[in-house]
Amino acid sequence: MIRSRVVVVGAGFAGFQAARALSRAARDKAEIIVLNPTDYFLYLPLLPQVAAGILEPRRVTVSIPDSLPRVRLVLGEAVGIDLAERRVHYTDPEGGSGALEYDRLVLAVGSVNKLLPVPGIADHAHGFRGLPEALYLRDHITRQIEMAATATTSQERASRRTFVVVGAGYTGTEVAAQGKLFTDALTRKQRTGDQGGPVRWLLLDIAERVLPELDRRLSSTADRVLRRRGVDIRTGTSVKEATRDGVLLDDGEFIDTRTLIWCVGVRPDPLVSDVGLPVERGRLLVDSRLTVPGHPEVFACGDAAAVPDPTRPGQYTPMTAQHASRQGKLAGLNVAASLGRGEQRAYSHHDLGFLVDLGGVQAAANPLGVPLSGPLAGAVTRGYHLAAMPGNRVRVAADWLLDAALPRQSVQLGLVRSWSVPLDTASPELARVPAPTVNEE
Repeated sequence: MIRSRVVVVGAGFAGFQAARALSRAARDKAEIIVLNPTDYFLYLPLLPQVAAGILEPRRVTVSIPDSLPRVRLVLGEAVGIDLAERRVHYTDPEGGSGALEYDRLVLAVGSVNKLLPVPGIADHAHGFRGLPEALYLRDHITRQIEMAATATTSQERASRRTFVVVGAGYTGTEVAAQGKLFTDALTRKQRTGDQGGPVRWLLLDIAERVLPELDRRLSSTADRVLRRRGVDIRTGTSVKEATRDGVLLDDGEFIDTRTLIWCVGVRPDPLVSDVGLPVERGRLLVDSRLTVPGHPEVFACGDAAAVPDPTRPGQYTPMTAQHASRQGKLAGLNVAASLGRGEQRAYSHHDLGFLVDLGGVQAAANPLGVPLSGPLAGAVTRGYHLAAMPGNRVRVAADWLLDAALPRQSVQLGLVRSWSVPLDTASPELARVPAPTVNEE
């Protein structure tokens, strides 16, 4: 029996769920291939805990071959799509090239860092989109605290003990929250005590409040927890320039620092715009069944797709993991339906609420619209993550228990160097453009 070939490009929240749903629904009807640069699905929401030394790196990765046994994995990064020939061109991890022919295509390439034209950002800031960035940041923070203890000048000590996070959305807020607890734990272990000077964490955003995309009650909870912890929150503030010695703010203040963490949001992978089909702000336009108009064999979901939002007529669903997971599952089922298994359905959703992990037992959450804070919100948040993860639940829970009972290990692993984790949207042209204000996603 000749089986249809389905190629899923990307294995993030959308791609992983699409492949899993399709493999269960289609079974012998399709040969399913996932094209992805790595052999794992990365559970991004827990990445700040990797950077803070709470979770080991493999805890937030789920093996694709182990969890999707009826799916064939091809390691590579898509570089072009030929719609006429129904072929995906890619490069493999060793620089070789290849092509995959398809009968059905699911585009789920996700997003990349959004780099704004601020001088020096490409050279002196690091993003926070993957495992290498989290591992580098863990080492970097540990190194700065250790070197500050032996610095010869007070200026150098202060600079190494100052950490600047740009962007107070989900990622930036959680990085600052977890990072402050991490550096506090590191400094308590030093024999010098407080002689190295205070540890400063600054969280900057051009918006009027942290978590501007969420309900004000969640925003207020996060703001209160961070300020009580000692995080310096600067709203209505942007970066004008970044240098090796620090960052210049738009109000003229210069912050001496060796650490600039860029969390200003994301944009769709550039591959989407290069396909040659209509896009909306870089996202591929699709109908309610996640198919591309004029190309019924092409489906798109997650951050790569502009999916009509049935709850907000005329608008598109936001780029969140919650939507990506749901759309991926529906895309897989609709692909199976196009092969004769089931019926295609339109995308619909009900808001389940939002959760922000603020470190320790603190969190801000509104599951099903019920606002929560403190330890109860922390328990709900961790429970949600365990339920949402497609694997490693026991290992993650064990790491949380160990972190609560034992001091964190504070060693540099040296696995990732700074030059290997550049902002992936950097380009020479951006660095030459005059600096505007920094806007959050």
